[in-house]
Amino acid sequence: MGKLNDRIAIVTGAGRGVGEATAKMLAADGARVVVNDLDAEVADRTAAAIREAGGEAIAIAGSVTDPEFPGQLIDGALAVFGGIDIIVNNAGYIWNGAMHNHSDEQFQAMLDVHITAPFRILRAWAPWLRKTAREEAEAGTSRCRKVVNISSVSGTQGSATQIAYSAGKAGVIGVTKTLAKEWGRYNVTVNCVAFGPIETRLTQRYEDEPPTIEVDGRSHKVGLSEAQVDGLEATSPLGRTGQPRDGAGAVYLFCIPESDFVTGEVLTCSGGL
Repeated sequence: MGKLNDRIAIVTGAGRGVGEATAKMLAADGARVVVNDLDAEVADRTAAAIREAGGEAIAIAGSVTDPEFPGQLIDGALAVFGGIDIIVNNAGYIWNGAMHNHSDEQFQAMLDVHITAPFRILRAWAPWLRKTAREEAEAGTSRCRKVVNISSVSGTQGSATQIAYSAGKAGVIGVTKTLAKEWGRYNVTVNCVAFGPIETRLTQRYEDEPPTIEVDGRSHKVGLSEAQVDGLEATSPLGRTGQPRDGAGAVYLFCIPESDFVTGEVLTCSGGL
């Protein structure tokens, strides 16, 4: 029996990296999982892996920055599973550049994916959540539901060449702390995990030229140079960068019953950096 039995979780950006590891970790502990990703192929792959391991999962692919998609995601989850207990707002990417090179489009793109998308997803959830929470309270069957937003040490500390990304990730913290105050009445905890260096495709090690990823038809440089990774490992108290499962474990802490009285908090998952 898992701690998350009978819980339904949505994890955005769950086709790869920390999102994938989170979806699998929640499913392994009993949750039924809605796997979202912009890339339908990797979303289906994660959902299939969960089912093959004995869990329950569906994939709902789509862009969290599409204004219509948050409602579709919530409606899809409710149609299949009949409820939603956990939302992990993990989807995101980086678009780096020095301040003087940032365009309005670049700055807005980072805000759209890191602040506006979680806001819209949670707003779309609100009608069902408020009605259900009131009915449960009247019946004496209230359950604690969970929101886990994903930030970064770039949002808590700042990071050169990441002014738009840092602004977006700092904004997530404001959303978290405000909603924790608003939704406590519905027995919902709202917390945030700020990641340090976790080994994903966004931070992959490279020797010469940085690799690129495609997002909405645009190519973005990602990764960390060998020297950058060596520097992070040398200054980390744990002597290493994180793995996706490390990030997922931090998210998991905010999803289990042991954190039912913890809300409005920001947990840094950085190996001590």
